[in-house]
Amino acid sequence: MKKIIYILFIFFVGLVSFQSISPLMQQPKGWPKPQYNFAENKLNQAKINIGRALFYDAILSKDSTISCASCHLSYTAFTHVDHALSHGIGDSIGKRNSPALMNLAWQTSFMWDGAVNNIEVQALAPLHDIKEMGENITHVVEKLNRSPLYQQLFYQAYKDSIINSQRMLKCMAQFMLTLVSANSKYDKVMKQQETFTAQEKNGYIIFKNNCTTCHTEPLFTNTKFANNGLPIDTVLKDFGRMKITNNAADSLLFKVPTLRNIEYSFPYMHDGRFKKLSQVINHYTNGIQASATLSSALKKPIALSANDKVDLIAFLLTLSDKEFVFNPKHQYPKEILIPTKEK
Repeated sequence: MKKIIYILFIFFVGLVSFQSISPLMQQPKGWPKPQYNFAENKLNQAKINIGRALFYDAILSKDSTISCASCHLSYTAFTHVDHALSHGIGDSIGKRNSPALMNLAWQTSFMWDGAVNNIEVQALAPLHDIKEMGENITHVVEKLNRSPLYQQLFYQAYKDSIINSQRMLKCMAQFMLTLVSANSKYDKVMKQQETFTAQEKNGYIIFKNNCTTCHTEPLFTNTKFANNGLPIDTVLKDFGRMKITNNAADSLLFKVPTLRNIEYSFPYMHDGRFKKLSQVINHYTNGIQASATLSSALKKPIALSANDKVDLIAFLLTLSDKEFVFNPKHQYPKEILIPTKEK
């Protein structure tokens, strides 16, 4: 009898653990529990479809020229690669490089300075920024309510055609939450499905000895903020998180980005100053600038030989997840999105 009760208990716990996310988004084995509360916004394919359509629709911008995908391209791990800083309406240029988007359910802050602490409202930041989309949520909702396409999509999801800001933002969050990258060569090696080459294996050892304080496995970010010793850009004069907190202790602190899919997500750093991984590694070996808020992990430069640097890059390339980057479910939804220029 006790054995039966124990088996039922284990089954129930396993069921709860599985349902804590959704059949639409599986938690990778061995990963920590997501930070996002899926119970309050349960994943639903119809709502994900809305979020995906909105992500690719320039209707979100003031002049219908800029969509989320303009700066977050699926083929490049949901960031841009053709310029250092984000571009917006009217050929305006922002002040930061767009961050790559993936594994967002495991994060509690968003943007380089952590200005947003809930993915359900993250879209408001670029939407309202005059150098990005230059819109306002009220007008966007008005445009969506005049769109037969979105009336139909919202009816499919909610059984009515009511379109409001809360529903819109929750649907956008649902799509972004499904952007899970966990099937790189590294992941397959961890599951004993593949093996590292000798060069990749040595690079992994180098990585674990020098990089894991900030780029912690399996997310390859600790999701915190750090000053990594970059000399401040004299033109942008970006002091990072301090702009949000007004705390001098946060000067030059930026969110630690994930290294997953780093092969695709150049240029690197918050201002896109480095185009190559070799430049990034050279920064950590001989380019760190000391300051009062410099990360304690970087007080001493990282000592690497030329061969070590090559091996480290070889390992970093094992974090590329082609299944994620080229997943058709993440791409422009031509099967559901009818381009609209309504203003």
